[in-house]
Amino acid sequence: MSDEDLRPPPDRAPRPVHSETLRAPVWWWLLLAVVTVVAVALALTVGARWWMWLLVIAVPALLAWLFVSLGRERIEVESDGQGGGTLYAGRARLPFDAIARSAVVPATAKQAAMGRQLDPEAFVVHRGYIPTMVIVVLDDPLDPTPYWLISTRDPEGLAAALPDNHYS
Repeated sequence: MSDEDLRPPPDRAPRPVHSETLRAPVWWWLLLAVVTVVAVALALTVGARWWMWLLVIAVPALLAWLFVSLGRERIEVESDGQGGGTLYAGRARLPFDAIARSAVVPATAKQAAMGRQLDPEAFVVHRGYIPTMVIVVLDDPLDPTPYWLISTRDPEGLAAALPDNHYS
């Protein structure tokens, strides 16, 4: 078998229909820059010793690393246009055939969804600086995970990109 035989037909090739990266807010970076400038100015003013300079450089660098690592999480939905597709949340992936339904979790309901109502077996991709989420209820008897709870800046867009396989 050649590689061409293994590829899906062109009309069924998955295409991204929703994609976002959960980056840290811009104001965090601005605040870090301001605090760093103030710390350097203060260190210059007081004639800081070597260990103070180490702190002035190391602390902002560690915070920048934290912001970058928090902002690496990607949420993506690929669809083949024929009812098949995959939801990617970070390193996890969920095929469309395992999704029963999805719904937007507004900012006003986020605390309840992440608090008392959170099932310990749920898969969660949460970023506290993003106010809205989407809940994706699973329909897979082999998977003990009842649902995925995903932070997103575009909850309506993400929910619209997902299938609704719920039949009443």
